[in-house]
Amino acid sequence: MPPIEDVSFPFRIVCRVDTTLDAILAERLRWVVAPNETVHGPGEFVLYWMHNAVRGHENPALDVAICLARQNGLPLLVYHGLCESYPFASDRHHAFILQGARDVQRELAGRGIRYVFHLQRHGGRGPHLRDLTRRAAVLITEEMPVPPLTLWVERLQSVTSTPIGCVDASCLLPVTHLPSGPSRAFRFREQTKGEYSARARRPYVEQPVDVASYEGPIPFEPLDLQPVSLAELIRQCRIDHSVAPVADTPGGTRAGYARWEAFKADGLDRYAARRNDASDHGGVSRMSAYLHYGMVSPFRIAREADAAGCEKYLDELLVWRELSFHFCHHAGENLDTLDAVPSWARETLREHAADEREFDYSWETLARGRSGDPLWDACQRSLVRQGELHNNVRMTWGKAFLGWADSPGRALHLSIDLNHRYALDGRDPNSYGGVLWCFGLFDRPFDPPQPITGRVRGRPLSHHRRRIDMTRFRGVVDRPIAADLPSVAVVGAGIGGLTAARTLTDHGLQVTVFEKSRGAGGRMATRHTSDGLDFDHGAQYFTGRDPRFVKHVQSWVHDGIVAPWLGRIVELGQGGRVIAEKTGTPRYVGTPSMNAIARHLASDLDTRYETEVAPLTKADDSKWVVRDRAGVELGRFDVVILNAPAPQTAALLTDVGHDLAASFERVGLRPCWAVMLQPTNRVETDYDAAFVNDGPLSWIARNDRKPGRVATETGCWVLHASAEWSQQHLESSPEEVAGALIDAFELATGVEVGAGSRGIAHRWRFADPIEPLDQDCVWDAAIGLGVCGDWCGGPRVEGAFQSGTAVAGAVLRHLTIDRAPASRRSQPRLFQV
Repeated sequence: MPPIEDVSFPFRIVCRVDTTLDAILAERLRWVVAPNETVHGPGEFVLYWMHNAVRGHENPALDVAICLARQNGLPLLVYHGLCESYPFASDRHHAFILQGARDVQRELAGRGIRYVFHLQRHGGRGPHLRDLTRRAAVLITEEMPVPPLTLWVERLQSVTSTPIGCVDASCLLPVTHLPSGPSRAFRFREQTKGEYSARARRPYVEQPVDVASYEGPIPFEPLDLQPVSLAELIRQCRIDHSVAPVADTPGGTRAGYARWEAFKADGLDRYAARRNDASDHGGVSRMSAYLHYGMVSPFRIAREADAAGCEKYLDELLVWRELSFHFCHHAGENLDTLDAVPSWARETLREHAADEREFDYSWETLARGRSGDPLWDACQRSLVRQGELHNNVRMTWGKAFLGWADSPGRALHLSIDLNHRYALDGRDPNSYGGVLWCFGLFDRPFDPPQPITGRVRGRPLSHHRRRIDMTRFRGVVDRPIAADLPSVAVVGAGIGGLTAARTLTDHGLQVTVFEKSRGAGGRMATRHTSDGLDFDHGAQYFTGRDPRFVKHVQSWVHDGIVAPWLGRIVELGQGGRVIAEKTGTPRYVGTPSMNAIARHLASDLDTRYETEVAPLTKADDSKWVVRDRAGVELGRFDVVILNAPAPQTAALLTDVGHDLAASFERVGLRPCWAVMLQPTNRVETDYDAAFVNDGPLSWIARNDRKPGRVATETGCWVLHASAEWSQQHLESSPEEVAGALIDAFELATGVEVGAGSRGIAHRWRFADPIEPLDQDCVWDAAIGLGVCGDWCGGPRVEGAFQSGTAVAGAVLRHLTIDRAPASRRSQPRLFQV
């Protein structure tokens, strides 16, 4: 790349480089917006936006930024931000990135470079990268040819006039080196063999830090990551709290090099012989997550692997890994679709798209590792619990999707989702390459064509099971996610409690659920009458607004547990007149009854029904003692999660004197009287349900018109009284309540229910929170107490689900971040660079 000089630009950029700098830096710089292609003010500083080279050493992007700051007499500012909206944002990815950011913050401070970190969270959101870019003379960032990074760079290009340059800090051979994307590994190997031989041995020469740091104002308060609790920071973020951090793979340069040094000492010399055995936990380096986020230098790893003479490791690191980077750079925006695979693969998959599949699994079934195949389910547990999957079994894992989804496109979507959601190296170009290989990328056609896969190479699970030690592999997969896993009791089998219990169970914790009723669900209740009628007398429907919840709803629809309720819902005014149509928000109901969702969530949990728990006590060993109302001890637990209305939660804590009990008592909850009505006359309305604004009623619905219900000749209706009326008649008899609400129903509908109609009244004493707590859950790590429910983060089914996820996430963060494993505590405090 020739020097850049004499450009018509308000400030001067002259890349005068020596030979070493030209080889290492100039060829790595790609201008997205070149200085001579835009009109921009002089700028206050050179801005380096760090995201996938989270290290302060052997970092070409940082060195380019230093070079440009020096040549233009400007100060340097390094910005690193972590938003809530990147795909698959979760506690796992956030923790890894924050741990890496903590290391690089300390490393850059040691080099005299100002590094400002911004975490998007409650009370701390804003377009800070855009604003800083507009103020910068030039923006330098890393080349990362996958979404969302490519889209974010395009967005910056459209909303600023600042020159933008991308620097390849991930590959020894920059992705711009080849004119087109490679299609096969052997061709790429032949093209690059001479290049890699020289580059692997080349020492990296860093730029001296002889520039000033920008010390002026910035539009946010930079976060000092050294003294803060990362678990608490993550709690404040609107991300998926159901995916736990990985304790034995902490993020950061120190942890990355500690793992590499251990592998060099015991593993690298035998890599070629051991690398394909997924049950051999030490057979591979497990460095992919650190390389993905650039927390370790690929240049150092290559130099040291070359010095050790490990050609097979170098082939994987340089040829197979960088093959994917080069491919993604040239593939454009098609990485998440079958357009990314060769035409022969698309054609054969399309030809066999209608072939009969044995299963059509939902996202949730697969995400939880419930396919029924022992090898595949173990692979998925490895992703869920350990955040990684050995590459040899990842290929077999990925091939299975074609036979378990109703179309090749959905199979690819599922495999990308589960890989990127759980794997710490998810969203990496190498990760894309591995998933897309399962659909024909970097491969050749295999004849004769087979059902479902066509000419795409097969890799049956049954064959792989015969060549792997499954007992040993399960030992690797199911190793505890942290030392001293606690026993957990969940009191209350409502949606929040069940969600918390299942999230913890999926991560390998032992959880027992106690529920005083005969079934699960709380207000997601269904009453079955003696003559075969069903009434959803609690929650009438639910909505899904947050993508974290909607993902599960869509899966429940796929499995027939939930169905959209498309009935006509209106608003009634005085005299039962329709005054509005209530449309726009999709509504869902459980099928064949509302409690189907709770039954589904509880299906593989250890749940003790008809067990009312007495106020909790603490034993001498600090464990929670759980007893029933008769005083019979039910067990001792390290952690208790309470999922009950606020007053009942406070009552359970009376004997331990918890400080929060009083605040729980102050959370107001509205009552609701419900009547289940079976008319003797036919009650016909031109709507299926209505919000009622006049009289004692607030809601009426014809229950047998919901999806999956059995229709009756006269209809069966559920009537809900308003909160005010319910409060006024809180102690009225069920017979009085039924009579009053049936009268109000006749007035609202203009139809007489008929003599002999039956109405059964049920009182929900704690139906809706008046003013929920301003947090999704409560967690006291000191005593192992969690509290969740729809009165915490917000009402409705969605609020309860999110609250259960939040409290489970708090427990998991406590285990995996706050209490670091011994392997991390023993890491050296100095950087090994």
